[in-house]
Amino acid sequence: MVPNLLNRVDPNALSLTKLYAHLAQSGLITRLLELARDEDLGPPGAGHGDITSAACFPAAGHARANQSRVMARVVARQPGVIAGLAAIPDILRAFPGGLQAEVIVPDGARVEAGQTLATISGERSHVLVVERTLLNLIGRLSGIATRTATFAAAIPAGLPARLLDTRKTTPGLRVLEKYAVRCGGGLCHRLGLHDAVLIKDNHIAGLALSELGAWVAAAAERGRTLRPDLAFVEVEVDSLEQLRAILHTQQAASTKQRVDFVLLDNMAPATMAAAVAMRDAIPDAITRGESTPRILLEASGGVTLESIASIAQSGVDRISVGGLTHSATQLDVALDL
Repeated sequence: MVPNLLNRVDPNALSLTKLYAHLAQSGLITRLLELARDEDLGPPGAGHGDITSAACFPAAGHARANQSRVMARVVARQPGVIAGLAAIPDILRAFPGGLQAEVIVPDGARVEAGQTLATISGERSHVLVVERTLLNLIGRLSGIATRTATFAAAIPAGLPARLLDTRKTTPGLRVLEKYAVRCGGGLCHRLGLHDAVLIKDNHIAGLALSELGAWVAAAAERGRTLRPDLAFVEVEVDSLEQLRAILHTQQAASTKQRVDFVLLDNMAPATMAAAVAMRDAIPDAITRGESTPRILLEASGGVTLESIASIAQSGVDRISVGGLTHSATQLDVALDL
């Protein structure tokens, strides 16, 4: 069973340090690192371990004992935004050898090529055992953080749009990849199927337009009944007619039936602008003396660096980009003894 990662905590309201600690409480990071260890060292038992280091550095009679302990530097080979250094202590705990680490650069920092990010000290053979897993993870997460920062910078200043990720993540790496998005200046969307309701096209396929608004309101109520600490309720639409049906029903919806976000799927910027105008024509609940704010609109589908500015200029509140994670290129990070 997947643990409750939200636990009534908004991951986007936490500092990076607190966010990593919160995600680590799920146990998913530990399980991932143990799997990474075993795929490199082999399953426990005969033949387990780093055969190359065992051959080069025998446990007894070390030919150069004064070099058995080393300090290695984790170095950025290219500029970018760093993510994943918070995981170094957990990585070292997952591997044998009792290695020590000093993190020099905080996650979320922009670094230059050649900059030292952290140091690892201990027995040379143990440093070599952990090297590839550590670099793979930091390089992958830093690539996501760097790509996220590039997308965030492409949103013109002064617009309401906030950048979010999606569930298009590497299986097993989701919580860390979403952490990397935060390091790059983006926000986390739902963490999984367990923490929010997102009604998509396949959920409403075959449903008549006249039934849509009431059906969504009922599903929202059931979702909040099943999980009182639900993060949010969102529904995807691919036409202005569907949006109009949702907005019409929502004006009379109860608190439990409320939709928090409407996802505008693969709409052109001009259509999104029309959707914003349609939404804005309905008075904000706060201005009516009620407690529920207006529905926020989220753009999604095929968002690129070239299109994100025009999408943001449509007036949408959120832009979710699967490419932050599924199309990120690993940042080149090395370990120098």
